[in-house]
Amino acid sequence: MLIKKYVDKLPIPKILKPDCIIDGMPYYEARMQQFKQILHRDIPATVVWGFEGVYPGPTIETNNYQSIKVKWINHLPSKHLLPVDTTVHGAGPGQPRVRTVIHLHGAVVRPESDGYPDAWFTRDYKQVGPHFTTKVYTYPNRQRAATLWYHAHAIGITRLNVYAGLAGIYIIRDPMQKHLNLPKRRYEIPLLIQDRSFNEDGSLYYPSQPDPPVPGVNPSVLPDFFGDTILVNGKVWPYLELEPRKYRFRIINGSNSRFYKMKLSSKSNFYQIGTDGGLFEKPVVTKEIMLAPAERADVIIDFSGLRGQNVLLTNNAPAPFPQGNLPDPGTAGQIMQFRVCLPLSKQDYSTIPYRLSTITYLKEKKAIIQRNLTLSTKPDIYGRSIHLLENKTWDDPITTKPQLGNIEIWNILNLTRASHPIHLHLVNFQILGRQPFDTEYYEETGKVLATGNTAPPDLNEMGWKDTVKANPGEITRIIARFAPYTGLYPWHCHILEHEDHEMMRPFEVVF
Repeated sequence: MLIKKYVDKLPIPKILKPDCIIDGMPYYEARMQQFKQILHRDIPATVVWGFEGVYPGPTIETNNYQSIKVKWINHLPSKHLLPVDTTVHGAGPGQPRVRTVIHLHGAVVRPESDGYPDAWFTRDYKQVGPHFTTKVYTYPNRQRAATLWYHAHAIGITRLNVYAGLAGIYIIRDPMQKHLNLPKRRYEIPLLIQDRSFNEDGSLYYPSQPDPPVPGVNPSVLPDFFGDTILVNGKVWPYLELEPRKYRFRIINGSNSRFYKMKLSSKSNFYQIGTDGGLFEKPVVTKEIMLAPAERADVIIDFSGLRGQNVLLTNNAPAPFPQGNLPDPGTAGQIMQFRVCLPLSKQDYSTIPYRLSTITYLKEKKAIIQRNLTLSTKPDIYGRSIHLLENKTWDDPITTKPQLGNIEIWNILNLTRASHPIHLHLVNFQILGRQPFDTEYYEETGKVLATGNTAPPDLNEMGWKDTVKANPGEITRIIARFAPYTGLYPWHCHILEHEDHEMMRPFEVVF
């Protein structure tokens, strides 16, 4: 399907308003529904899933230290939009095809409000899984101001539910940051980037088989998925009309598998001011921003010298990353267009401060334990490659049990050929560095043999993170304090096709 670019304006997701106040907390209701939405001028209306009748869902905004309650309501049909592979763990023949649970990605919450993969529920809130679930989740927001996002997280079908549209933006603000004088209100814009493919009738295309197909399994889970169109805030290749001034963009990679290596066609700088866990100590000036699935970047772009110009936000990340092919520059190599065509409505007094925040760095010597945790592959009974954490599946006994309040270092040893965005629930962490190692020697002996020096994290990885790129043939070292709650939480690869096919493990924070 030939789709003309930059004919639709970028939509700005509406802000979800609380329904009432309960126990002193704003109370929200968010209904998951199936509906039709125009995703491009020339594509017939597409059946999607979303929240409150819109895809992506409405943005939730709150202040840090302001607790809120959200009731996630399943009003979805009993038939799934997309092909469900019943050979995948958790999605077997005895399970309902449509199941949901919502995870607020990046949130520090009690386990019963985390969106545990087994804690799914159906339209009637029927709970079949073995773990806890509630209809109403409590989000304390006792954490740094940051860009979070909420998305579906049911075991075995996360890739399908998110692809169908179950995702939205969640912003925690800090009133104390007003003195920074960053661009705000209509000059602060969220950008949720996703890739999709379409059938001629406008319906979402998601293959029922990989290429080559798997004998005896149809539908079958894919090793990964890359759409041939790019959507931002639910529009295919949109444009945004701008004034010649500074804008703040909260960028989220919401794709299933695709990495984005973003540049501006004007060769302008990004002034990155934050990442997953909020603001940096000081801005990072860069020509390029790399985001793996689920990573976020808080950036300022100064358009003051670009009056009258059209500027493309481009992508040059291989798919799969890093060993795959470069994107077609005519399709997935383009993300959106900025049109600097509006008159300056008033003088731009916003700033890019030299000092943004203070970050307390965790000390390695305070770590109670270091864990070596592997990323590996093996064939399943159908010959498909399964990506594994710790060489174990989701239902294997829990082996990672941090004690409440302890600092741990996780050495993530990637034995595979691909980069994996590793996400930990409950905690934000810091990246200590990456070091190449001999993967063959490790697989033969179980011992680490470094083959080079440790490289520090990139400058725009120096803040608090909840998702980290673990590159092939490298040890990615992260440090975290496991607090403030005990209980069961997942850690997993955020390539959703991997997550659904066993690249997810529970950990338990214990007393």
